Amino acid sequence: MKKHTIALLIILVLLAGCGQEGDSTDVKNDISYMSISAEEAKTIMDTVDDYHLVDVRTQEEFDSGYIPGALLIPHTSIQEMAPDLLPDLNQKILVYCRSGSRSKAASKALVNMGYTDVLDMGGINDWDYDIVKD
Repeated sequence: MKKHTIALLIILVLLAGCGQEGDSTDVKNDISYMSISAEEAKTIMDTVDDYHLVDVRTQEEFDSGYIPGALLIPHTSIQEMAPDLLPDLNQKILVYCRSGSRSKAASKALVNMGYTDVLDMGGINDWDYDIVKD
């Protein structure tokens, strides 16, 4: 009986730790960023005028092709560069990388810096729309 109770408690703790899919909340600030699909990002880009599109890949990756209108802020420099390049903490910010890992880390960093409207759109690998190649 004791083993069953412990197992049930572990399951409940694990389930309680699982948030809604697509949301990631920063407990410190009680602010979250949302993970969105490429399709959702495209809709926002087509219908909203006031947003920043941030590519968090390296300069070399950016030079090989990027989404039109993207601003390059490598994920390793996000804390140093964002305050100057993204001065409005309430501006809608769409973040992407190659496959989605760095965009998630950068989105979390932006939230921790006080940005309030951060959308992680994953990776350019999932982007089926226009790409600028110089």
